[in-house]
Amino acid sequence: MSAAQSQSKLESLECHFTWNLDANRSKLFRVRDALVDIGTDGGNIWLGHIYNLQGFIHYKLGFIEEARDFFSRATETFHQLGDADEGPWLVVNYGNLAWLHQHLGEDSQSQRYLSKLDTLMEKHPPPIQDELHPEVCAEKAWTLMKFDKDKKLQAADYFQRAVRMKPEMVSWQTSRVLALVGAYKHSDTDQDVGMLEEMRMAREEDPDNLYLAAVDLLLRAKRREQIKDEADELEEKILMNPVSSYSGIKTLMRVYRQLDCYDEAIDLAEKALKKHPDERYLKRCAALSYRWRIVFYKESRPSESMISRAISLHEEVVSLYPDSSLIKEVDLANMYAKSGHGLMKAEQMYQEMMKRDLEPEDKQMLYHCYAKYLHFDRKEGQKSIKYHMKAAEIPHQSFFRQNSINSLQRISERGRNRMCREIQEFLENLPDSESV
Repeated sequence: MSAAQSQSKLESLECHFTWNLDANRSKLFRVRDALVDIGTDGGNIWLGHIYNLQGFIHYKLGFIEEARDFFSRATETFHQLGDADEGPWLVVNYGNLAWLHQHLGEDSQSQRYLSKLDTLMEKHPPPIQDELHPEVCAEKAWTLMKFDKDKKLQAADYFQRAVRMKPEMVSWQTSRVLALVGAYKHSDTDQDVGMLEEMRMAREEDPDNLYLAAVDLLLRAKRREQIKDEADELEEKILMNPVSSYSGIKTLMRVYRQLDCYDEAIDLAEKALKKHPDERYLKRCAALSYRWRIVFYKESRPSESMISRAISLHEEVVSLYPDSSLIKEVDLANMYAKSGHGLMKAEQMYQEMMKRDLEPEDKQMLYHCYAKYLHFDRKEGQKSIKYHMKAAEIPHQSFFRQNSINSLQRISERGRNRMCREIQEFLENLPDSESV
């Protein structure tokens, strides 16, 4: 096969190298850490997919030996699915390996995997002509869902295509519903009767999925249903399961937050942490529960001991996620700001973070959070407006940008601030957002 033919063949493959998974290093580290927090305990049906995506991420980060290792683990995991038979679940993995070896100048190894793919496809043609294997659709869907929150609708579509060909795969249908819920997380669309029906059917098909059960409770809590007893019952089950971001614990904490039961969210996280004191994911959940209680609960002021516990947990979390710690450092700074003696420390932390060479989307998040801190903790309204503007003028569509724009619009509409005319002109000339 000539070099041109080989390149054409590689580009036609369905794998992580051809799925337009573009990201800066900051995002790659965040996704890598999120995958670690899923866990690799036995019985994890997405284990091969986790290893495949980790291999690709480590390649993109320049960690070549780690990439090789993860792709090899994926191969081994998928082989176990088919008693060493080279079935369609290996299509993506072999494609990744063909690309990896080609990038490393190992042409003979790359050709070897291209040949293995030809043999595999001859032996296992797709069930529908000119369609992807359902296993490929499912892995592509799972990857898009984990890699990019803006591609959850596309992920749901790929899951649907996979389910049409293999309706017996309950986990794919469950994931399709979860992708849809994630896609509509910040909108009112999940109020539709159709979404309720989708969730009802998913629960019937996958009754033992505690993560799905927690998401269902969260949707119902948002609709003001009385689900506190069900939440308490689910808590007992979640605490018995292995630690994982798929266990449902963080989502159940969100249920308690939605119910204004902030202390129950703290109790849940602390119970889990007591059972597994060395698990970084649970320390992250515990830190989050304290932050919610301190920032959002208005019925009573947090005690200094509670704030001290929150600061201690946030400091641990920052140290445990060294490569994806920026948002966690922001949370830590905000906890210092709530302390009776921590405003100077919070300001120092923010100034140090803003001196870093950050990606545009990270700068946007930092400017937005600093604007909120200036407004609520330092009572510096004019300076806060300036930083909301700095966040909004970065043309990357995100929750932070939209929230800053909304804040500026509210100030302008009230008409009481001396910067109203400046804000109005700024908003009128604001560039459209784009992905960065």
